[in-house]
Amino acid sequence: MVEPGGVLGVALVALGMVLTPGPNMIYLVSRSITQGRRAGVVSLGGVAVGFLVYLLATNLGLSVVFLAVPELYVAVKLAGAAYLAYLAWNALRPGGVSVFAPEELPHDSSRKLFTMGLMTNLLNPKIAIMYLSLIPQFISLEAGNVLLQGFLLGSVQIAVALTVNLGIVLAAGAIAAFLARRPSWLRVQRYLMGTALGLLAVSVATDTSAPARA
Repeated sequence: MVEPGGVLGVALVALGMVLTPGPNMIYLVSRSITQGRRAGVVSLGGVAVGFLVYLLATNLGLSVVFLAVPELYVAVKLAGAAYLAYLAWNALRPGGVSVFAPEELPHDSSRKLFTMGLMTNLLNPKIAIMYLSLIPQFISLEAGNVLLQGFLLGSVQIAVALTVNLGIVLAAGAIAAFLARRPSWLRVQRYLMGTALGLLAVSVATDTSAPARA
């Protein structure tokens, strides 16, 4: 049985993480604005599967692979940094638009939306490291099956992340409508978002920290 304090601890950390703007939030907002709430929910499904993949992989040994082959960790991290840089360029390039600006764009298929949501999440290796370094702190050896506890605590993180992200998807349209009445705010938001993404890409690419040991 999982200790109640462990569940609360994981939930609080997960809440802090999901409220910090990142690739998942940006992708979900952009899809919800340009293609509607249904597209945002489908994209969120891909993000959810990404969480499940990392949960399974870290509990079954991917974190050990990252520790044994640090080059693999670096490769995944750089891929994530490149994706962030791509998002930053799309926001800052001449003619770029805010993620909250409604646009007439070709609608992606549900399969593509789902796949892009999945890849957005999988290109963030720190999710795996979070499971490796966070969850063991809340596992009690006296409470029974350690593997089962890991899955249960990871499920708490996923539940918190999906609940908050679903709220973001459902509210994105209202935010876009608010900003549409204030064009200058859209422009400021685009530059701020693009700059933040660019700085985040540089931070991820230059981060020399190694995967933490459990």
